[in-house]
Formats: sequence, C-alpha cells, structure tokens
Amino acid sequence: MDIPYQSLSADTLDAILEEYASREGTEYGEHEYTLAQKISQLREQLKKGEIGLTFDPNTESCTLVALK
Repeated sequence: MDIPYQSLSADTLDAILEEYASREGTEYGEHEYTLAQKISQLREQLKKGEIGLTFDPNTESCTLVALK
C-alpha cells in the first residue's frame, strides 16, 4: 500500500528514513555519506517524486521504492 509521505508526522517520517538509510547494503559508490546526508538525500528524492513510501501489512514494515 502506497503512503503519501506528506501524511506522516515529521517524527514518523524521520524514523522511517533513518531506519532505511541505516540498513545494510545502502553503501554504494565511491563516496561515503553520513547518516544525516543519506536522510537528506532520501527526503529530497521523496519531494521530487523519484521514490515513494510503501507499507506491507503482512510484514508490518515500510520501505522506499523507486518511482522513476
């Protein structure tokens, strides 16, 4: 189920982005980024519509998915 990120409280969105950005396997490329930088990049991608937020009721978890 798709969830408009704008419908979430700032604290909830921050927690989801932090959890996603700190997952194993999110390090790609030549540059290392801080957790804060990763969260900022994810937030910008959400605003641009490049990624979206989904909720899986079976696993009761959220994830980010590419839209473009």
